[in-house]
Amino acid sequence: MSKEKFHIEFLMGNATQNSLWRMISQIDGLSEWFADEVSMDETETVYRFIWGKTDNEAQIINKKPQSSIRYRWLDEEDENHYFEFLLHKLDLSGDMTLEITDFAEPDEKGDAIALWESQIDEMKRRLGI
Repeated sequence: MSKEKFHIEFLMGNATQNSLWRMISQIDGLSEWFADEVSMDETETVYRFIWGKTDNEAQIINKKPQSSIRYRWLDEEDENHYFEFLLHKLDLSGDMTLEITDFAEPDEKGDAIALWESQIDEMKRRLGI
């Protein structure tokens, strides 16, 4: 079974673009909500994420500072699969949104979305939103 691409978007209220960028692209920000521990290799393009006794590495494959960052898990067989964070500022309200693109098996898509929702709730809590 092949993985399906999905998008989810979160309203991030009055969070600043700088604070959101730190949360999705910097070691200290990612370790606040995404993983228990985060480190970077010497090339500064491969991040190691640790959750308890589990770990995984992801490489940054595209980055537009203050706007978007795309990672690919190194153990992912399909090079077209990635997870990406996009920041948008709403014209009318000025509020920020965070859009996430990811891939999941069709029967695991609901669980993947629920996990992202839980993680973004933690990010919002850390940002005081």
